[in-house]
Amino acid sequence: MPLTSFLRLLCLAAIWGGSFLFMRIAAPTFGPAYLIEFRVSFAALALLMVALYLKQHLQFRLHARHYFILGLLNTALPFVLFAYAAQTLTVSMLAILNATAAIWGGLIAFFWHRSPLSVKSLSGMVLGIGGVVVLVGWDETLVLNKTIWPVLASVLAAVSYGIASNYAKNAPQIAAFDNAHGSMWAAAILLLPLLPFIPMRAVPVNTEISAVIALGVICTGIAYLLYFRLISEVGAVSALSVTFLIPLFGIVWGYLILDEQVGLNTLGGMVLVLTGTMLVTGFSPTTLLAGRAEHTQ
Repeated sequence: MPLTSFLRLLCLAAIWGGSFLFMRIAAPTFGPAYLIEFRVSFAALALLMVALYLKQHLQFRLHARHYFILGLLNTALPFVLFAYAAQTLTVSMLAILNATAAIWGGLIAFFWHRSPLSVKSLSGMVLGIGGVVVLVGWDETLVLNKTIWPVLASVLAAVSYGIASNYAKNAPQIAAFDNAHGSMWAAAILLLPLLPFIPMRAVPVNTEISAVIALGVICTGIAYLLYFRLISEVGAVSALSVTFLIPLFGIVWGYLILDEQVGLNTLGGMVLVLTGTMLVTGFSPTTLLAGRAEHTQ
């Protein structure tokens, strides 16, 4: 991988790791519905400006059903679930639980597409689930302090990503940029009915407003553009290695910005989850260094 591409990969991991930091800052005030409505709306507007600059016309009506499915499974539902969890869980825990998406994707593929499960994949799933248990600390205090619900919400968000990845295998072949652009508008529409039922919890201050804008413009709009650039440079397989760096940055941002403590359960859970993800996806350092892979999304 060229040095410039590697630096872009680090930048993307830092941005996506930072998304959990911004959610942790803004979620207690905005609440999950308004936070994510603003996030996807800012992202959609940012991508619209890019599309206008590139003179790319989004054929939303032609592929509306696809965009709404993708917008629900890959954006609206997981974003809202993580935003709900961000009111309680630490940045590092959110980032690590997010990394289990590939594990759930492999399990869903077994039932949906009848994809065979190798011993390596099964071992990875067991390790990943064990990592979640280690991460959250499986004891009665988990239930007593109501942490169990945010943890389950985060796991369901990762499952939603897994469903979306399996849906994409048989989805219409649409350019990656159009998928991102169209699904953001679809997600913004889907979230509107939630707003009257899940109101904002307080009047936001400047820091929280800035966090929401950063979530939409930087962590969603700009991040997608970086990701697509990486795919064109090094291929989809190598670009997906960002998955293994996001939890590291989540831990760093939580520790540096919010003074979150990093315990042995956090580090142990992260190692187990990432090792399990590598086994399920078949990723290895040699995969990263291998030639370009064709992007088929």
